[in-house]
Amino acid sequence: MFNRTMQCLILLWGVIFMQEIDAAGAAVEKATFAGGCFWCMEPPFEKLEGVKDVVSGYTGGHKKNPTYEEVSSGSTGHVEAVQIIYDPSKITYGKLLDVFWRQIDPTDPGGQFVDRGAQYRSLIFYHSDVQKKTAEEAKKELGKSGRFGKPLVTEIAPASEFFRAEEYHQDYHKKNPIRYKFYRFNSGRDQYLKKIWSREMAKTAGPKRAGDFAKPPKEVLKKTLTYMQYKVTQDDGTEPSYSNEYWDNKKEGIYVDIVSGEPLFSSNDKYDSGTGWPSFTRPLEPGNIVEREDKGFFTTRTEVRSRHADSHLGHVFDDGPQPTRLRYCMNSAALRFIPKEDLQKQGYGEYLKLFRR
Repeated sequence: MFNRTMQCLILLWGVIFMQEIDAAGAAVEKATFAGGCFWCMEPPFEKLEGVKDVVSGYTGGHKKNPTYEEVSSGSTGHVEAVQIIYDPSKITYGKLLDVFWRQIDPTDPGGQFVDRGAQYRSLIFYHSDVQKKTAEEAKKELGKSGRFGKPLVTEIAPASEFFRAEEYHQDYHKKNPIRYKFYRFNSGRDQYLKKIWSREMAKTAGPKRAGDFAKPPKEVLKKTLTYMQYKVTQDDGTEPSYSNEYWDNKKEGIYVDIVSGEPLFSSNDKYDSGTGWPSFTRPLEPGNIVEREDKGFFTTRTEVRSRHADSHLGHVFDDGPQPTRLRYCMNSAALRFIPKEDLQKQGYGEYLKLFRR
């Protein structure tokens, strides 16, 4: 009887100890989860009633105040994680765990979806014995359900110091919604979750797929694009040759649509065509390219547009070099260049392999 009473007191003390007080004087608690890219882990929790804040950061490593570049290299031992501040009187830790499981592949020990490496593996960091017990029981029950067909490898570990990530990572899905949607779609996360959870996904659905990208109204584009960017992409215009941003750009990286961020071309396929416009022998992602017959200027040409944003990009000709003999003659104003060193940071990490030699 004495031992049982002591156990109850210890659990109660754990609950009291882990509670904090927010600015309004209400008791709040912390939950910390790692589920791969933290951009994708913020939105599902932010929409929950009782959640006060969701912060992206790094934890579980051996270096103080690590940078994104250090963590993503895998050299610090940290994982990308989100820390959730919540009101336990409005939402339970068990509910947060339910949402967490529906965002990840708990059978993958080597990362999450397109992001590979220990820094992207799934973990539950507990802040009390109560959280530990709840997490262990939830994992056990989910494993017994047979839903995944493989053992669950998500680790459950004590919480350690949490370092807030750089400000551009916070609420990335709000600051850069178009780039976020394309990253998320290309990561394969939603496709996997839909297959595993099917109907349940509707209850905790995250952002729409990139294929559902909604093009902003023209009045919005007029405010966000420069005069030349709007003229080219929306009015099918042509910028001056040689007097444009990328015609002689020799840096390594990829070119994406200025409106949607969908990947279009790689510097590996860029060449000097002598025309004064950026030219490529092939698209990086053929599925993001639409070719149409253009009968303007007293001749028939093949216009090139982006699939999701429907931006006018330029034209393709059959006078290019080997191996394709094609010349995709593009307008710089329709493109945004992302150097290879920024690919991971801007959500295009899957293309880094193009530049590893």
